[in-house]
Amino acid sequence: MKIFFSAGEASGDVHGASLAREIKKISPSTELIGFGGNLMEAAGVKLVRNFKAYNVMGVVEVIKNLRRILKLLNDLTEIIREEKPDLLVLIDYPDFNWRLAERAKKLGVKILSYIPPSAWAWRKGRAKSCAAIADVFVAIFPFELPVYEEAGAKIFFLGNPLVDTVKPSMSKVEARKFFGVKESEQVILLMPGSRRQEIKLLLPPMIEAAKILSGKKFFLPVADGVEQLIDTAGLDIKLVNSARRYDLMQIADAAIATSGTVVLEAALLNLPCVVLYKMAPLNFFIGKLLVDIKFFSLPNILAGEKILTELLQDEVTPEKISSEVSKLLSNKIQVVEKLQAACAKLGKPGAASRVAQKILDTAGGDNS
Repeated sequence: MKIFFSAGEASGDVHGASLAREIKKISPSTELIGFGGNLMEAAGVKLVRNFKAYNVMGVVEVIKNLRRILKLLNDLTEIIREEKPDLLVLIDYPDFNWRLAERAKKLGVKILSYIPPSAWAWRKGRAKSCAAIADVFVAIFPFELPVYEEAGAKIFFLGNPLVDTVKPSMSKVEARKFFGVKESEQVILLMPGSRRQEIKLLLPPMIEAAKILSGKKFFLPVADGVEQLIDTAGLDIKLVNSARRYDLMQIADAAIATSGTVVLEAALLNLPCVVLYKMAPLNFFIGKLLVDIKFFSLPNILAGEKILTELLQDEVTPEKISSEVSKLLSNKIQVVEKLQAACAKLGKPGAASRVAQKILDTAGGDNS
């Protein structure tokens, strides 16, 4: 059996590597090839192209590199034609992967989409066009299923990989000692994201809110390569490598965070957040026209109710943030109970193994 993976960015490389390891455990003879990164290669995928040579961000960069990207699409199509895999597994990266999928379908290759496009939130019509191409879909959130089922897709929710991966590396006692935090001290995390625009728009009001919330200990997990963007403006905030964020989260009392996966990671570790989201006014106006969701933070979407406070655009002020953090600290027990109930909807541990089995079943002809 031969399976072709396509993952064009770092997060997809992580998921692809996990799936490759589990597939090899279940079926060691299965041949894994594809487009991905170093983690996938280390997990047993024979790379035909490494995405690092093609990673570009932003409209201008994409236009500049359009010829190379189109050549990559043509190259991968030709490799799929020659290799004749039993299944093409798309891992997220929709703009590129679905173009590849259209070509693979014409070659008679079966297709499984892992982490399909977010049609539940915007451009719902994508679900129908994707359902016409892929044989099987595997989602990582239960709320993704209805829009694809309505479009006629065979879609499954087999659990979320974060349930397995969001684990601290040390105990709470060890973490407090490591970070120099006393039992009596309240810890607040500032998590402005890793993108330059997020840091530029959201870190300043976070820092000003921290100044209002005096008498607490503040930490800021920082991704490699963005330390130079951080200006704590004279406030005593300890910068910590983001690789240590789970250890920090388990001893923190609250967080101020940019909306994204990190908010769900925090929820899995019983850490409630005040969630912020802000973008350029024109982008926000366009987004309001396209996106149809009641909440924008994942724990609230999972719960179907407002567990965490969400501050959007002009609401993102130091005074509002600090006020909501204070309310959160006084009501933490009830909030954490609701977060636990929401996170229970992510399924049991072992998602990667279940998805790997679904991939093997689909490649072998069982799409049920």
